[in-house]
Amino acid sequence: MNFLDGHLFPENQPPLIITAAPYAPGWLPADFPDDIPVTMDAQVQKAVDCYNAGATVLHLHVRELDGKGSKRLSQFNALIAGVRKAVPEMIIQVGGSISFAPENDGQAAKWLSDDTRHMLADLEPAPDQVTVTVNTSQMNVTDQAEDADFKGTSRENPAIFGAYKEMTVPAQPGWVEEHVRRLSARGIQSAFQCYNLNSFESVERLMRRGFYKGPLVMNWVAIAGGMDTPSIYSLASFVRAVPDGAVLTLESNVRNVLPVNMMAIAMGLHVRCGIEDCLWNQSRSAKMSTVKQIEQLVRITREFGRNIATAREARELSRIGVFYDSVEASLLANGFAPNRNGGNQGFLRKSA
Repeated sequence: MNFLDGHLFPENQPPLIITAAPYAPGWLPADFPDDIPVTMDAQVQKAVDCYNAGATVLHLHVRELDGKGSKRLSQFNALIAGVRKAVPEMIIQVGGSISFAPENDGQAAKWLSDDTRHMLADLEPAPDQVTVTVNTSQMNVTDQAEDADFKGTSRENPAIFGAYKEMTVPAQPGWVEEHVRRLSARGIQSAFQCYNLNSFESVERLMRRGFYKGPLVMNWVAIAGGMDTPSIYSLASFVRAVPDGAVLTLESNVRNVLPVNMMAIAMGLHVRCGIEDCLWNQSRSAKMSTVKQIEQLVRITREFGRNIATAREARELSRIGVFYDSVEASLLANGFAPNRNGGNQGFLRKSA
């Protein structure tokens, strides 16, 4: 991305897209009973509350009535339909992991099979986006946490803590190519989860080879533990490679969420918050609901002088439902230099 003079001025920045992640598959309802919805009606209402607070993207997971993360696509269909009816303009982004929560103490926290995850392309009604992981990676969500982050929660249990510490993300090249193909065929946008510069470069190659011909919408996932570190150095290295046409959201976890989001707000990028990522306020004196986190970001953003995106603006910025007829058109629309022509080195500048 090119950060030219004046890029920190709000009039030169797009309105802020806020992604809410309120369903928290990595926690149990007892970890935050005031904010983790369990019934279908409560899960729909949580989407409404997040939308009313200022979030225009809903990162969606589903719970069963026993409080465990649902692995039933019928439950996803029901929640998507409920959210569509309640807040029709909100962007529905299904978490591609479905549910990685362990079924019982001592079991591994692991993602479902390749075939099951492919079935997200068959959801009805179709979501606007499905998150797509790229490159198999360690996903140790405990790496940046301190003991106090888990005090009084299920992760004080050594077996549960160990399950999340040892979690990995399966995302082999063949699976990614097929998954993106199926999502695109249904008109569902791939929202790429980029864990570092390597995974971004894999997305770029995916696009240059024609496996994905849509808008580049992605998250920089800075949670360490096999993924990028929430650091200005890691972020600077990453954004230098990202083309200007991308829609980039910064994502972190534990008490890194707010500082990383403040960097995103200042730089003209986009934010994600919610109890899936962090349960606490910055002093760790109290748990902080997803709605309160959204309201905090709205207040801070307005103090920066930047506008909050409406649902319609978020859809336009993310180009929901847009796909391109050719690799060349896709690269141009996203701000990439074109593919090499013949045996030359490549392009040091973009075509007109």
